[in-house]
Amino acid sequence: MKRLPPLATIEAFVQSARLGSIKQAAEALALSSPALTRRVQALERHVGKPLFERRHQAVLLNADGERLLGEIGPAVDALGAAMERASSDGELMRLKLGVLPLFASYRLMPRLGSLRRSQPDLHIDIETQSRAIARLDEGLDAVITLARGIEPPLYSRRLGTSRVVAIGAQAMAEGPTALTDPAQLAHETILLHSDIPDAFESWRAAVGLPDLTPAAIDHFDSGQLILDAAAQGLGVAFLFDMHLDGIRDGRLARLFDVAVESPYSYYFACRRSALKRRPVRIFHDWLLDSFAAGAEPSPRFA
Repeated sequence: MKRLPPLATIEAFVQSARLGSIKQAAEALALSSPALTRRVQALERHVGKPLFERRHQAVLLNADGERLLGEIGPAVDALGAAMERASSDGELMRLKLGVLPLFASYRLMPRLGSLRRSQPDLHIDIETQSRAIARLDEGLDAVITLARGIEPPLYSRRLGTSRVVAIGAQAMAEGPTALTDPAQLAHETILLHSDIPDAFESWRAAVGLPDLTPAAIDHFDSGQLILDAAAQGLGVAFLFDMHLDGIRDGRLARLFDVAVESPYSYYFACRRSALKRRPVRIFHDWLLDSFAAGAEPSPRFA
């Protein structure tokens, strides 16, 4: 078994990875920036490969760094938790999370059991109200939101890419009246979510019909209601493929063989100062590890 590196180098790596800034990580650990940089470099020498992409005033994890953080971040937190339990009464940890309903139902809730098994003392209060980002100043510790990007100074991580697909009732996908040509949408009602208003616009441009005008466009602020409307044949919904995959509703079907990458994606976001709290750090690392196949740094992460 390879000897473990000094704990100080691991702590420096984890703080730098979570804060995305050598300067902020150094301040959190009461070190100078050069001292913290030396610790990170020592860990990179120990593993034999770089773990970050260096950018002006910021550091971003590369693929090897993402993997290492996902594996050792929880261990570091567990060690910290053990020390806290040794010196306290073992109070419950609590996270107040804002998350959109569809993501909560079909992406988050099916995975929360694994988090509870690994972190039995962590409890999560979930709110599904709109304007989650603004509510970071109104009691929420962190949010999972849908956006084109998250502006600084917030910390954010992109949870994979999102692809827009056309979703309709099964009758629209099979039989003599099936929709087989995107041009047929000129006679249909389009169902759009207010959080991704340009979903149909980007989709029709991708299929080579930028001027396609449907019979009508109905707007909803609830993804679940859009899917229910589509299932009843009230129109064709333009949502993400993950929404259709997650709902597993036999009344619905994907129309046409087209999936278009959306400029909107789901993001985890919080105040940088919130990452100093154990419940936020634990949830953050678990979430990124759960979505590791598609999790990417925010393009505005600085």
